[in-house]
Amino acid sequence: MKPVRLVQIVGARPQFIKLAPVSRALARHADRVSELIVHTGQHYDPHLSQVFFDQLTIPRAAVNLEVGSGTHGRQTAAMLERIEAYLLAEQPAAVIVYGDTNSTLAGALAAAKLHIPVAHVEAGLRSFNRAMPEELNRVATDHLSDLLLAPTDTALRNLAREGLQARTHLVGDVMYDALLANIATARQRSGILERLSVGSATFGLVTVHRAESTDAAVLGSVLGLLCELAGTVVPLIFPVHPRTRAAIQHSMPEWRAPSALTMIEPLGPLDMLRLTQAAAVVITDSGGLQKEAFMLGRPCVTLRGETEWLETVEAGANTLVGHDLSKAVAAVRHALAHGAQIGQAAARQAGALYGQGQAAERCVASILQLARVS
Repeated sequence: MKPVRLVQIVGARPQFIKLAPVSRALARHADRVSELIVHTGQHYDPHLSQVFFDQLTIPRAAVNLEVGSGTHGRQTAAMLERIEAYLLAEQPAAVIVYGDTNSTLAGALAAAKLHIPVAHVEAGLRSFNRAMPEELNRVATDHLSDLLLAPTDTALRNLAREGLQARTHLVGDVMYDALLANIATARQRSGILERLSVGSATFGLVTVHRAESTDAAVLGSVLGLLCELAGTVVPLIFPVHPRTRAAIQHSMPEWRAPSALTMIEPLGPLDMLRLTQAAAVVITDSGGLQKEAFMLGRPCVTLRGETEWLETVEAGANTLVGHDLSKAVAAVRHALAHGAQIGQAAARQAGALYGQGQAAERCVASILQLARVS
């Protein structure tokens, strides 16, 4: 029999990480399924795209739609048009989307309108903040999808409240699979600690990229908070997302980072994993990094007022501070003083919360049923 075609749609850095373990699991069924990866081109900077395919040994994308950046409406519309054309040409048995980006929504919407079954990996996350574009993408994608692959019990409950339990499978978190697969490789191959000359030094790792953090009205406050933390609490290493760098250049062209705030280019997945593991504290507005810090036993301070990863807060490993300087300083000091205890507690819980590294296999088993692969 000819293998059944499955299309995976990705376009942003976190999606490439999630794709890798699912792609490996699909490869074990190569006699029955043929995987086609569609890269929308939402993230096109080599630091945010190609390096992930190279280092995580992801198969080459069947097509790059080269959508690039733009407003949400323009970017999503361009993706929708191009994804639809690709799906019409390929006629897959099912489409797989990941997470909460514009690529996720466009892929789910294009497939649903063509009556192609859709599986959503990392379904059910909710921040309950409709001002976040990602929240709108999550909710819409879940209601468009035929199969909802929930990473946690919290996500499962969210979907049940929305009447979607019949479509939902609790599978665990594929990012935990990815971390377990990559951590040893990162230790062996990454030279980031040597390049930055940090060795056994105590430092914090920072990422900032969300629209609510890089908006001109708040960017100065965010940078001021980071400067204060770096100057008075702990030196910080800050891989700067292209969006954030552009926002600084546009809104604050004269601003310069102090010496204790080391700004570097975005990192590939292995370097980022190694740096996160070595950091004394992680300070971020990223959903994915909150979770990776937890999985690695690193305390996290989140520059948001809410999170979709409630279990990290409930475990005492993640503190939400928004852009409040005094809260941030107190949270970082607490993390530095109690990092060992926080890390041990997080590490004990991670496997039970996120699926013991079996999430990708569970996802694929459910996807094969959706696509009616015998």
